[in-house]
Amino acid sequence: QVQLVESGGGLVQAGGSLRLSCAASGRTFSRYTMAWFRQAPGKEREFVARINWDGRSTFYADSVKGRFTISRDNARNMGYLQMNSLKPEDTAVYYCATSLNAVRYDYWGQGTQVTVSS
Repeated sequence: QVQLVESGGGLVQAGGSLRLSCAASGRTFSRYTMAWFRQAPGKEREFVARINWDGRSTFYADSVKGRFTISRDNARNMGYLQMNSLKPEDTAVYYCATSLNAVRYDYWGQGTQVTVSS
């Protein structure tokens, strides 16, 4: 079992940057694909980015490609999402999640709010 806690959200102006962190408990974190999702008010949750278990493979939603970078440090049981050139439409609650097959995500954090002002 994996427990996830996100941090690093906040209020930033358009064009600014934030780095989200995801702290994982449990010794099996390195086995899991890790991903970030987000949910804006009144909208469905959407995929943002994912990284495979050893960090060698990443995949991004078109909306964030070139601006966001996902990474992980298995030795520290940590995952990250570096967000640059933020836009107001990036405003959402951001969640990290883990999966054994990159299809069904079994463990989720509580989310961290990111607000981008114009």
